[in-house]
Amino acid sequence: MSLLLVSFFAGFGLLIGILFGFFGMGGSFLVTPALLVMGYPSRVAVGSGLAFVFGTSVIGALRHRDHGHVDYKLAVIMTVAMTIGIEAGKRVVDALHAAGNADLVISVAYVGLLATVGIFTLRDARASGTTASVDLSERVQALEIPPMVTLRGDVRVSASIIFGIGLVVGVLSGLLGVGGGFLLMPAMMYGLGVPAAIAIGTDILQITISGAFGAFVYARDGFVAIPVVATLLAGSALGARIGAGVSNIVDEDDIKGYFATMLLAGSVAVAAKRVGTAYDIAVLNTVSIALIFGATVVVSGAILLAAVCQLRDDNADFWCRLSAT
Repeated sequence: MSLLLVSFFAGFGLLIGILFGFFGMGGSFLVTPALLVMGYPSRVAVGSGLAFVFGTSVIGALRHRDHGHVDYKLAVIMTVAMTIGIEAGKRVVDALHAAGNADLVISVAYVGLLATVGIFTLRDARASGTTASVDLSERVQALEIPPMVTLRGDVRVSASIIFGIGLVVGVLSGLLGVGGGFLLMPAMMYGLGVPAAIAIGTDILQITISGAFGAFVYARDGFVAIPVVATLLAGSALGARIGAGVSNIVDEDDIKGYFATMLLAGSVAVAAKRVGTAYDIAVLNTVSIALIFGATVVVSGAILLAAVCQLRDDNADFWCRLSAT
């Protein structure tokens, strides 16, 4: 790669690292579509996304463990289920590639999933916790399907349901080249009723393991762009530590709002790329690239700004209390 491209990927990795540490996702939901809109083959984009997930998640998992944001019982069940699902998803990708329509199916699936989860999360953030999401988690917890397990945050739920969710997300991870974070985080919060901080930390731990397996599956067939992944990881190492620390400061509803913004931007970007390629509209290809990288810059900056404002307000309250005494 040229020096300019190396600098670009390192900077992009830094911003994704901030988002990863903050949201509890490996960043593949940005890396994979970014590589797709830059013209990389679908299997290389998927494999490189999973490899990046593994490298970044190791850094973030250690950081969130220090903050006490990990439920190991939940992580183990999800990891076992996702590992099985990822292998199944990989076989689907191979079959689609043999049929010659892998790029189309992966792009359409990305658009639909990102948009659906993004809209749902945005609605919940604006309503500060919708009744629908609360009812869903209560209904899931009411299903007494053995064996039952108790999770952190006083959540009691069926291990079989947790396994089923992990299996479905694993298939989608192997198919789309994502660590599953953008699906698991809302699934744990809204479906199981797990607190946001615990969902983020647990998400990262299981992504470390499932991401490693997914990366291995694609790397053994030569579908990982090692120079790209290495450069992205170099930048994300610092960003992941920053994002993990900031997640302790920013309000939970703000986390949901930023998360939804990233998903919706990714959905529109991939859709624009697909339409631009199909109908030879160059401006849509440019729009897709701008959306992916622009949203990363804007949301990362907004997260850091929100953290600075929160720290400033906390300090102001501290001095006010001190002067009152």
